[in-house]
Amino acid sequence: MSALDRLFQRIEGYRNEIIMLQSELTSRVALGPDNGGSGEHEKSAYLFEKLKEMAPASLEEIRSPDVRAHQGYRPNLVARWNGETHHPTVWVLSHVDIVPPGDLNLWEGDPYRVRVEGDRIIGRGVEDNQHGIVSSYLALKAIRESGEVLKRPVGLAMVADEETGSEYGLDYLLKNRPDLFSSDDLIVVPDGGNNEGTMIEVAEKSMLWLKFIVTGEQCHGSTPEKGKNTLYAAARLIVDLEKLKKEFALEDPLFRPPRSTFEPTKMEGNVPNINTIPGRDVFYMDCRILPQYSLDEIMQYAEKIAGEVAGQLHLSIRIETYYRQEATAPTPSDAPVVVALKEAITRVKGLEAKPMGIGGGTVAAFFRRLGLPAAVWITETDTPHQPNEYCLISNIISDAKVFAYLYLGG
Repeated sequence: MSALDRLFQRIEGYRNEIIMLQSELTSRVALGPDNGGSGEHEKSAYLFEKLKEMAPASLEEIRSPDVRAHQGYRPNLVARWNGETHHPTVWVLSHVDIVPPGDLNLWEGDPYRVRVEGDRIIGRGVEDNQHGIVSSYLALKAIRESGEVLKRPVGLAMVADEETGSEYGLDYLLKNRPDLFSSDDLIVVPDGGNNEGTMIEVAEKSMLWLKFIVTGEQCHGSTPEKGKNTLYAAARLIVDLEKLKKEFALEDPLFRPPRSTFEPTKMEGNVPNINTIPGRDVFYMDCRILPQYSLDEIMQYAEKIAGEVAGQLHLSIRIETYYRQEATAPTPSDAPVVVALKEAITRVKGLEAKPMGIGGGTVAAFFRRLGLPAAVWITETDTPHQPNEYCLISNIISDAKVFAYLYLGG
């Protein structure tokens, strides 16, 4: 048996370790202020100690100021281990924060207490993004326990605020610590993929989050003629915004899904009682746009639709941009990180991986904007943000093997 096969065998024995790590991480709720929490401190503190146990050459908690968060900052962890060569460094960047569980009635148990059902681990955050955290961590742990030597330097970054824009996470790191990453590094973001683990994401759509504010006149439910019902107007507007899909209908086979998407999502509360007609309603739309379209033309068309509804119902509608991120140049399909990942996936899974684009956006866009080629990859179950989110233990094990192969330089 080769040294690599022995290393893989060690990783296969980590089932109990995977369950323990997922349990500890899930119980430490990491919600940012925009999602009703105080930040990622408890979870990051636990991870800091786990990283420290592996004696990195350097380990930092980089604090991004945020007055809304516990102790006034958001924690970002960066650890690095030396290799036989000085570069390139293999970086794996995961995010610590999670999204809220949503309607608890849709969960079959406590979202913050993991349940294990055969190969499944169920709980909020276990896939998004604790899968990436655990697999990248255990790959390094296996190498150190086996006595193997890293051929390349290895860096693990575990950042805050990915779920609400990354202003206090990777964006902050890149602006304030440009020394951390180099253009020849192999940067992997384990935050997107497919069920087979054969999709290497190299391109992303533009992101546009819009806030629609509908203002009318509040009145008693028994006298609707005295008011202007904004809930009716909001519903009418949501239906009319379907026109965006027909107006911007181009398809690009590089991406999954291949077209732009326009989805209404969050709606703020209006009136607290049933017998009052609301005079103000606010809802949001999540738009993921193919690079072939400019975000300005999307905005202009949405404004046109809103203006038509406002005119027909004699009230006002204002659109605000909640978040905007233009698509960046893709990572080349022959970039070293893509080539290395393809080789590792073939060695571990016996499958051919392909570079692709995705419908959503990840923090890899921040790397690409600065000319730092990054690849997004993980073997994913497609349950992030859903009730009863789960990941597969077998996927974490196979992905840890892929990371171990990368760390050892093939």
